Amino acid sequence: MAIILDGKAVAAKVKGEVKERVDLLKKEGKRIPALAVILVGEDPASAVYVRNKKKDCEEVGFLSIGHTLPAQTTQEELIALIDKLNADDTVDGILCQLPVPKHIDAGAVLERIAPDKDVDCFHPVSAGKLFRGTPSLLPCTPAGVIRILDEYSIDIAGKNCVVVGRSNIVGKPAAMMLLDRNGTVTVCHSKTKDLAKVTKSADILVSAVGRADFINGDMIKEGAVVVDVGMNRNAEGKLCGDCDYASCYEKASYITPVPGGVGPMTRAMLMENTMTAYGIHEKL
Repeated sequence: MAIILDGKAVAAKVKGEVKERVDLLKKEGKRIPALAVILVGEDPASAVYVRNKKKDCEEVGFLSIGHTLPAQTTQEELIALIDKLNADDTVDGILCQLPVPKHIDAGAVLERIAPDKDVDCFHPVSAGKLFRGTPSLLPCTPAGVIRILDEYSIDIAGKNCVVVGRSNIVGKPAAMMLLDRNGTVTVCHSKTKDLAKVTKSADILVSAVGRADFINGDMIKEGAVVVDVGMNRNAEGKLCGDCDYASCYEKASYITPVPGGVGPMTRAMLMENTMTAYGIHEKL
């Protein structure tokens, strides 16, 4: 039976570390880090995410700047707002909540955010720095995965690491970050032949495919570390990950639960990224 990788507890620790730094800044009378979050339209799930990010900012002591725009906002209007925030020296991080309405080119919007304020790390410059091994900021979800492994003293060097999923948000950057830690990395996707054979070779398995119970215990080897990035709903409407938790729990040495695993870490690493961006701007 596996040891549970408690992302909720690790996230609380990360946010606690950030809060300590903010408290010190306040004590010294210095400027407080600020995160600007833009929401376009009225997508209910996005509204929840934005509220949670505001709550996180309040928890660590950041200044939270919210911009809620109507769904009919034009791309030019949105880009003008981003340009304004880019030029504002009191704003450290800019986040545009996805998805945006269909008439807006999300790629163009994300590329408009200044790389030093790109706390989601979606900008091509951020991706390029990660690829070269010289990142300033790290993609929140993959960074959360690495932080959990570090917190439980799980060594990545020399391990066979299998990432299931090749998205730009999780799969690809997770592979690069594991590689940077000297893991031997395989990336699987929809065209991978005999997926179970590959996943069973993994010492560390990271699943980020977005399909409920896609990975089961027969697809992992005894003693594997299983990190489930998936956030799905099963047939009964219950929140679940990519991995069938019960069968994987019996064979894994460590496993993240859903909820309470990688999800809280993503939010915590956003706070850490904003703190890092503040350090870049203040030349700390």
